[in-house]
Amino acid sequence: MADPQNKKNAPVMTASLPLAKRLVKTYIVPHWRSLVLALVLMLISAGMTGAMAKLMEPIIDKVFTSKDSSMLWPVALAVFAVFSIRGLATYGYSVMMNRLGQQVVSDVNRDMFAHLVYADLAYFHGLQSGQLLSRFISDTAMMRTAIIESLTGIGKNTFTVIGLIGVMFYQDWKLSLASIFVFPIAAYFVGKLGRKLRKVSTSMQEETGKLTSLLNQSFQGNKHVKSYGMEEYEKVRIGKIIDSIFRLMTRSFRVSAVVSPVAEVLSGMAIVMIIIYGGYQVIAGASTAGKLFSFIAAFLMAFEPMKRLAKLNIVMQTGMAATDRTFKLLDIQPAIRDKAGAAVLDTASPVVTFDNVSFTYLDGSEALRGVSFEAPAGKTIALVGESGAGKSTILSLIPRFYDVSGGAIKIDGQDIRDVTLFSLRRNMALVSQEVAIFNDTIRDNIAYGTLQATDAEIVEAARFAAAHDFIMDLPQGYNTFVGENGVKLSGGQKQRISIARAMLKNAPILLLDEATSALDAHSERLVQAALERLQKGRTTIVVAHRLSTIIGADIIYVLDDGKVVESGNHQTLLARNGAYARLYGSLLKETA
Repeated sequence: MADPQNKKNAPVMTASLPLAKRLVKTYIVPHWRSLVLALVLMLISAGMTGAMAKLMEPIIDKVFTSKDSSMLWPVALAVFAVFSIRGLATYGYSVMMNRLGQQVVSDVNRDMFAHLVYADLAYFHGLQSGQLLSRFISDTAMMRTAIIESLTGIGKNTFTVIGLIGVMFYQDWKLSLASIFVFPIAAYFVGKLGRKLRKVSTSMQEETGKLTSLLNQSFQGNKHVKSYGMEEYEKVRIGKIIDSIFRLMTRSFRVSAVVSPVAEVLSGMAIVMIIIYGGYQVIAGASTAGKLFSFIAAFLMAFEPMKRLAKLNIVMQTGMAATDRTFKLLDIQPAIRDKAGAAVLDTASPVVTFDNVSFTYLDGSEALRGVSFEAPAGKTIALVGESGAGKSTILSLIPRFYDVSGGAIKIDGQDIRDVTLFSLRRNMALVSQEVAIFNDTIRDNIAYGTLQATDAEIVEAARFAAAHDFIMDLPQGYNTFVGENGVKLSGGQKQRISIARAMLKNAPILLLDEATSALDAHSERLVQAALERLQKGRTTIVVAHRLSTIIGADIIYVLDDGKVVESGNHQTLLARNGAYARLYGSLLKETA
């Protein structure tokens, strides 16, 4: 009966070859000059190791046994030269291979980020940030180790083994054939261990990704952890992941450690055969002590690199598991991208039209159903409705963070799927209730998306957003670093920085999603006045609960359960005494 375990492992091993080919072709071949030079240095180092084994014969026979003083200095100088050359060659290829490995990691990290930065928003929502960080840090580190150790090990150890086996056959071909049987046995045994280790490595990386995510959540939400008294819960939750990683690491070490005792037993068997057979040869006068010692030295020297070659499979399997995960990430293609022949959107006074738009999330939940409305050029429209009615989904569809499931969104009559993403988003400025503040200076946060802006323009935008005064009160003013996620700023300050950023972009379409939600009454009045100035001549789509924003809109669209149920201006909708009137009444009670 066939071994089911082998069937289970077969696809893993089969997949290693195309993975290795792709890795070599994409990331190693471009640096082939460095690789070739490193291999030459490895060949020199291996040759010196073989020469050292061969020198054992004159050392024993000429110097120690025959006591030939004329050979003492030549042999000693030859040994010194061999060690010196081998040392310099080893230094050379070690530096070059480490540089090559780090270059590959740098190239992979650049490609991964360049790929992810264009990935769909839905992809990020479906993946924990810790898993992505694990790809960038742990997986690429494993790839670097595998590349360095694999290329160095395969090159140097193969050359060394070939050279030393050559010395062994030169000294005694019969004894060589009898002793090298241990090499393929050791290689086969370690190969089986490598398959097990690859599975352990895959599980370990998944757990590491979970740990990174949980740590990130726990640290960022530390205020809530403390306020809800959840320290013990977090300690237990994190502890379980740490214990899981500990068990996987222990299993990994246990599998790896099996190699050494097996190799030692096999080498011991071979040495016993060599001593018995070689000893009889020396006693019978068919060989010399120096020749036998040289053979034993060559075997022992050859067995170490052979053992390293066998262990190398374990490193390669771990590296291939990391490479597999990395390439799977790189192979994910964004669904939202420019179509062939996409036009450039160029508009100064755009009309935004929703034409029977429907949208369903990946989990099957329907967010919009047959939504149709128009945002006239230069006008402000407000989207109102209960939570979950689909307001924020509409704002996410306009810049194509997601694509509609049915119908079409048009700007000046052009389907937004027919224009380039860059030109589409260049014509929009978004201020969301989820404020994105980067760990950079105030100046760079405001200029994000408008890097060519002058200091005067940045200051003007900050003034319009009622942010200039508090910025000037900071220790370094506009050069103040705000910390991760703007931790050094209050919620209202972060929101005003975000509004200043949108003002600076000066796009013809303005998307406001609860833009004043985090402001106090005084700041809200200042920012609202600034937004009114900004909205003039621009097509503005607002999601808001603030009465001032709703009342001032040119057209109000009322959404309920993913559909537009009413539309008109404030007075018209109130007069209907329908959904809007009820919603407006509830808002009045909230603000009372």
